Amino acid sequence: MRKIGLVGGTGPESTVMYYKKLNSEIDKLTDGKAMPDIAIESVNFRKAWDYVSNNRYDLLTDYLEEKINYLISGGAEVISLTAVTMHMVYDELSKRISYPLVSIPKALSEAVVSAGISRAGLLGTVFTMEQDFMKKDLILEGVQVFVPNEKERELIGKRIFEELEKGVIKESTLDELVTIINRMKESDGIEGIILGCTELPLILNSGNCPVRCFDAGDIHLKKLVSLAMK
Repeated sequence: MRKIGLVGGTGPESTVMYYKKLNSEIDKLTDGKAMPDIAIESVNFRKAWDYVSNNRYDLLTDYLEEKINYLISGGAEVISLTAVTMHMVYDELSKRISYPLVSIPKALSEAVVSAGISRAGLLGTVFTMEQDFMKKDLILEGVQVFVPNEKERELIGKRIFEELEKGVIKESTLDELVTIINRMKESDGIEGIILGCTELPLILNSGNCPVRCFDAGDIHLKKLVSLAMK
C-alpha cells in the first residue's frame, strides 16, 4: 500500500476528518487487515489565509511547495491538499513538484459528470465561489456552474470562517444554507449542489440538502483511498 501524504491545517477540522476517514475506509475495505501509513504536514492556517486574503499567491505556492517536499522526503507517494481553497495555486504547484497531486476539482468533476448533472450550484469560501479553479474542469465537461449572489456569498464565507473552521455547528446556519440552496434551485434550476469547502459537510449532507449533494471532500477521499490501495 502506498503511503499517503496530506497537507493539512487548512483548517484543522477537515484535516481530522481526512485522517479518520482514510483509516476507517481502508480498514473496512481490507476486512480489518490494514490501515494506511499517513504523514501530515500541517500549515499555519492564519499564515496561509493571510496569503490568500492579500492575493500573495506566490508566497502561498512557496509555502505549500515546502510542505509537499517534506512529505515526499518522508516517503509519501499519494499526496494531496486537504482544502479546496488552497487549490487556487494547484496548477503552479503541479509544475514544481516531482509527484502528481491528487486534485479535488478533478475528482469532483468526474463525479458530477458521472451523475448526469448539467446545472450545479457551488458553495465554498468566497475565494472558491468567485474564482475559476473549482469550476473550470466542470465547465470543460459541459456542466453549467452557478454560485450564490454577492450577499449570500458573503454570508457563507462568514459562516465557514467564523463557525465551521472552528467546529461550531448551528441550526440557524443550516437554515440559512438550505434557504440559499432552495433559492438557487428555483431561480437557477440547479440539479445538485457542490460542497466546495471541506468543512461544509460538517453541516450539510444528503439527508438535509434539498437537491443532490456532492461532498467534494468525500469524493476526494475515495480517490485517495483508491490510489493508495493500488
